[in-house]
Amino acid sequence: MTQEKNTGNRVLIAGSIMQLFLGIIYVWSVFTIPVSEFWNYDLRLTSSFMLCCFVLGILTGGKIQLKYGASKIVFSGGFMLAAGMMLASFVPSTVPWLIYVTYGMIGGFGVGMAYNAIITSAQKWFPNKRGFATGISVCTFGFSTVIFAPVVDKLVANLGVINTFRTLSLIFCVTTLVLFKFISFPADSAPVASSALAEQKQYTTSEMLKTKQFYFIAFSMMLFTASYFILNPSFKSFALERNLAESVGTLIVQITGLANAAGRLIIPILADKIGREKATFSIIAATALFTATLSFATGALFVIAIAVVAFCFGASSGIYPLITSEYFGLKNVGSNYGMVMVSFMLSAMLFPIYLSGLDAKVKFAVLAIMAAVSGVLIILLSISKKTMKRSS
Repeated sequence: MTQEKNTGNRVLIAGSIMQLFLGIIYVWSVFTIPVSEFWNYDLRLTSSFMLCCFVLGILTGGKIQLKYGASKIVFSGGFMLAAGMMLASFVPSTVPWLIYVTYGMIGGFGVGMAYNAIITSAQKWFPNKRGFATGISVCTFGFSTVIFAPVVDKLVANLGVINTFRTLSLIFCVTTLVLFKFISFPADSAPVASSALAEQKQYTTSEMLKTKQFYFIAFSMMLFTASYFILNPSFKSFALERNLAESVGTLIVQITGLANAAGRLIIPILADKIGREKATFSIIAATALFTATLSFATGALFVIAIAVVAFCFGASSGIYPLITSEYFGLKNVGSNYGMVMVSFMLSAMLFPIYLSGLDAKVKFAVLAIMAAVSGVLIILLSISKKTMKRSS
């Protein structure tokens, strides 16, 4: 048992370090201006392509990871990220939109594949401490912004865009080669996994899609995360609208990065103690309250409200993998969580478009109501749990 525990610790440590590098997906805002200037083309949409392909990578990686194992999926995903960045450095000035394909699509897809395999392996090695393991794993992914934003800024200033892409590509390639072998799933016969797997029905993805609980979880995630997707691209502009200095807007970006990482760590660990549904409802309720507060908040209250929304959004990255495995089992959690993440992608794509034309106060009121509906869905999910247990 000690050997199993040591192996699990190595998997968690290696996966968490790997997540720190994979989190580069959230640093595109630092690249936007220098990259757009270098290619003389507005490339802000790269982050949208990357996020969509990130979810597709999660979905695809989840479907094939049981067949090929976590190590191969992490290697493939890490290599795709490195390759996408390297290929981006060779994009000719005549076709700048290829950045969408290289950095955005190839890189984003690779990040999603590796991300899913790392979270799944963490949960399977720590079935009785899934919140702790998931929280550690997704926290480092979110903390990447805090680490890499200033690093990328300095690299671009000193090396230029092209050499920055190539330098980061080589760093990610070496990191993947060093770490991927340490990330694996426990054998089916291992005690560390069998105790949890024996307790509940292990739903396949097709079986999960036939349950109402899946739709409670998926639509809850879609409605709840919308607030952050609306706020994230416009932290500085919202601050300026509230008559805050530009320096405060920059500070808000840093604060939200830290809050996001803290939410990823704290709430999943809390969920181990108070239950998945209560932890999920708490962050949804906080999001509804502080999103509504943004309709009128100024000064310190405005900064606090944005930090809370960022904290809760970060927490969602740790809590929804947990609640997926709670209801549908650990065996197929990779592919099952991939399907849940489709709602995350839809939220990121649809709500910023359809709510963009609304007045700020109306927009925040609508987002608060959406979060409240998300909370109702979690209540319905919790009520349905007993029925689900009886039927399974």
